[in-house]
Order: sequence, then C-alpha cells, then structure tokens
Amino acid sequence: MNSKTISQGILRAIGILTGIILVLYFLYKIQSVLIYLAFAAVIALIGRPIVLFLRRKIKFPNTLAVILTMVLMIGLLGGIIALFIPLITEQGKNLSLLDIDQLQSNLNSLYKEITQYFGASPEVVTEIIEESELEKNLLEGFDIGFIPNFLNSFVGVLSTFSIGLFSVLFISFFFLKDSKLFQKGLLTFVPDDKESGMVKSIDKINNLLSRYFVGLLLQIFILFVIYTIVLLIVGIENAIVIAFLCALFNIIPYIGPIIGGVIMILLTMTSNLGADFSTVILPKAGYVLIGLVIGQLIDNFFSQPFIFSNSVKSHPLEIFLIIIIAGLLFGVVGMIVAVPGYTAIKVVSKEFLSENKIVKSLTGNL
Repeated sequence: MNSKTISQGILRAIGILTGIILVLYFLYKIQSVLIYLAFAAVIALIGRPIVLFLRRKIKFPNTLAVILTMVLMIGLLGGIIALFIPLITEQGKNLSLLDIDQLQSNLNSLYKEITQYFGASPEVVTEIIEESELEKNLLEGFDIGFIPNFLNSFVGVLSTFSIGLFSVLFISFFFLKDSKLFQKGLLTFVPDDKESGMVKSIDKINNLLSRYFVGLLLQIFILFVIYTIVLLIVGIENAIVIAFLCALFNIIPYIGPIIGGVIMILLTMTSNLGADFSTVILPKAGYVLIGLVIGQLIDNFFSQPFIFSNSVKSHPLEIFLIIIIAGLLFGVVGMIVAVPGYTAIKVVSKEFLSENKIVKSLTGNL
C-alpha cells in the first residue's frame, strides 16, 4: 500500500464524512417539513381504512373516497377545536380582568387550608422552608404575572399552527390519494434486487400501523368517555374539554397518564376555590382520583393489550422495554414514536434478515 492509496482513502473518508454532515445539517434545517410529513403520514394511516371501506364496500371512486375522508377528518378536528373556543373565550375574559393579587391570595388560602387539614400549621411549614434557606413561601414566590405575557405570544403561535395545519392536510390528501406516493419515493433509494421485498415490507407496515393508530384513537376515546362521566358527576365546569385534554396525554406512554391525572385533580381543586376544603374540595378531588384509577385500570388491562397484541403483534413486556429505552435515548418524543418505529424495524428485519435467530424470535407473530 503506497502513499497515493492512503491519501485517496483519507480523502474518500473525508468526503463521506463531509457528505454525512451536510445531509444532517440539511435535515436539521428542514425539520419542520419533516414534522409535517410525519404528521401527514399518521393522518394518512388513520384515514386509510376509511378510504378502503368507501372504495371497496360502497364502490366510490378513489378521489371521491379521499375527499370524503378528508372532509370527515377535518370536521372531526373542527369539532375538537370548537370545544376549546368557549373555554378559551371565557378564560380570556377572566384573564383580561384578572386581579393578580386576589388570585395570589386565593392560592395562599387554598395552601393554608391544605396544611391545616393535614395537621401542619402554615407557620410550621414556613419555618421549615426558611430553615432550608428559602426566604419566601413557595406560593408567594410563584409569579403568575406571566399569564398575560403568554397570551400576547398566543397569536404568533396560532399563525404558525395554521400554516402547519394547512401543510399537513395538503400533504395528507396526496398521501391518501396516491397510497404508493411515499413508497415510490422510498424505493428510489433501494437497490433493484431489493425492491420486491421492500414493497412487501411497506404494505405490511401500512397495515399494522393503520390498525395501531386507529386503536390508539379508540383508547383515547374510551378514556375521554370515562373522564367526562366522572367530571360531570362531580360537577366540574368545562368537563368535556378537561377530559379530552387529560385523555390526550395518554399518547405519551406511562408518563402521560400521570401528567393528565395531576392536571385533572389540580383543575378540580382550583375550580372550587373559596369552598370549604374538607367538605367540598377534598371529596371532589377524591372522586376524580377514583375515576382516574378506574380509567387507567380499564386502559391497562383492556385497551393497551388489545392495541399492542392485535395491531403491532408485540408482547406487552417487549413494548414496555422498547418504550423505556426510547425514552432514555430520545425523551418524550422517543416514547411516542417507539412503538411505530419498532414495528417498522421488525417488519423490515423479518423481510431481509429472516434467517437470523434473534429476528426469528422477535417476529414470530408477524
């Protein structure tokens, strides 16, 4: 091996590394477009069963089936947004007339009632906090004056959301209209002798993920119904909106239900500020907690096993480990995309590495 060969190898390695860096930088700069594509792909997977039903059972033309599906999904989205309009309007009026000092006083009153109910006087708690070198009461140190500033930035966020929503819907329409569009783009990077296997893998992934996302919607809907019933029985205002928000957090595995439950209980307690803590606030929070437990028991022993076993063909323990690993590596986003990503990897591995012992054991149900 002479110096010329070595130098050519070094230059080739530098060129490859430079190319990889440029590609990664390019992907970073267009990350918003990639997010739009990901959301559009999910919407297309959810709408795919509806399009197939309209085409095969009712004999609609493909374009008409896609248009009706998009109208249905846009109507559903519009209905969900309409749920939040009264809440946002009401809260906007309240915040425009918000007396920060009065709200701070109400929160401090609730804090004192809680400490007195559990047998600890506010003076003792304050003394403990001061001994730990915190000079102020925790609630007094919490500045809620950020709320008006947050509302000022809401218009900018709304405009960005509108652009993103239009882009996602536009891309989703063509993903549904031409179901092979994504497949054709992907096959341009696949060698000719591997195309047939990749086509089989893509079709299998589409079927599994369509069932998974539809099952996920069913899971959210079941929790939404349970939470709504509980909040209506307890007598919480805006029960439907609160129930929907808390059910939606269930998209985040394991952590999401905890976040949703904490939000629901806090909203229950703060919606009754001024009432007696021991006879009104605490019992209502307890009833909501019972409803949360019932909802999670149904979800853990019925909804999730049904979705994971019948849609992505994976064992619950297998899914648990994958979600935990993805969460440690990529955070909350990793936990959300862990199941779809793992399913896609399993399908492709079975198609191209079917003789591998590990792949055989993991893909036996596919």
